[in-house]
Amino acid sequence: MPASRVLPTDEATDLLRLVRELAATELAPLAAQAESTETFPRETFRLLGRIGVLGLPYAEEYGGGGQPYEVYLQVLEEIAAVWSSVGVGVSVHALSCFGLVTRGTEEQKQRWLPDMLGGDLLGAYCLSEAHAGSDPAAMRTTARRDGDDYVLDGAKAWTTHGGEADFYKVMARTSDDRNGISCFLVPADTPGLSADSPERKMGLTGSTTATMLLDGVRIPAERRLGEEGDGLRIALAGLDSGRLGIAAVATGLAQGALDQAVAYAKERETFGRRIIDHQGLGFVLADMEAAVQSARATTLHAARLKDRGLPFSREASIAKMVATDNAMKVTTDAVQVLGGYGYTRDFPVERYMREAKVMQIFEGTNQIQRMVISRGLAQDSTATITHHEEQS
Repeated sequence: MPASRVLPTDEATDLLRLVRELAATELAPLAAQAESTETFPRETFRLLGRIGVLGLPYAEEYGGGGQPYEVYLQVLEEIAAVWSSVGVGVSVHALSCFGLVTRGTEEQKQRWLPDMLGGDLLGAYCLSEAHAGSDPAAMRTTARRDGDDYVLDGAKAWTTHGGEADFYKVMARTSDDRNGISCFLVPADTPGLSADSPERKMGLTGSTTATMLLDGVRIPAERRLGEEGDGLRIALAGLDSGRLGIAAVATGLAQGALDQAVAYAKERETFGRRIIDHQGLGFVLADMEAAVQSARATTLHAARLKDRGLPFSREASIAKMVATDNAMKVTTDAVQVLGGYGYTRDFPVERYMREAKVMQIFEGTNQIQRMVISRGLAQDSTATITHHEEQS
């Protein structure tokens, strides 16, 4: 375990040890084959559900793990260090539960959360649309009230777990107002809901991504979360937490690439010495280690703010940007350390490099993160305040 990790309780320490062992023995042996054949690892998510990983950051009274975000993110990192598709999937599942946890009525929570958090049901999150990109307020998918029901029509692009999930958290327009968007919980077997052909991606090929098609999807009004017009606020609030999940996944991916590079550099010899003992390569590995630890520290700083109920939106954007940019650099350098072997599929680092790229794009591109950060700086000075509050 890297020395910079902080575990608040013995329970958390035991949990992380369990997840690390499971990742090594159950996930790692399956990852390369599943990614190569583009096979969705549904049974792996059921396994993680049985040990409580899918509901870790949510309340125990609804079937969750009751763990602080600081611990949950470290669990995500352990998973992503061996299999990023699964790490991303766990983060997306948590995001798909967020609207119900934060804006659902007590009756809604009692009815649906136990199965969602207990691992029996796997979730997906439908916000993006092909034409809207980083502007969710421009969405065209509609939800029309019809008596005691809503009827949804449209298409949702880039849906992780599209066609594989058991339920979908869908944002749809309920009025012509730019922000007139509402949030719905849609079961996968609802008539009129279907998945288009999966996207053919550069990386994360074990994680199915597809456009979800909604053609006269009729759901009862009780499946609306919050009030009409609350959807965009629910979506944006969830993205702050989702960005921390992706930051943790990116950090785990980078750690996995670093581990592979260090192991290779200790075994490979040139000119009678291990290549790690050559200063030029040793410095590359040192920079990789610094990048991983910087990403981890930045991510956990934001998590601690969230756990204390302090503002963390800007810090979440910083963590997502730093961790994913660093992951791209670290995985690229890992390929370089392995030389020609790094460019082959005999070693996993080429896959890690392909997987790192999308992390700079989803959950808000890193250009969007820079916009969020710069606008925050222009508005106030809470970055310094929250830093001191966390240290006090």
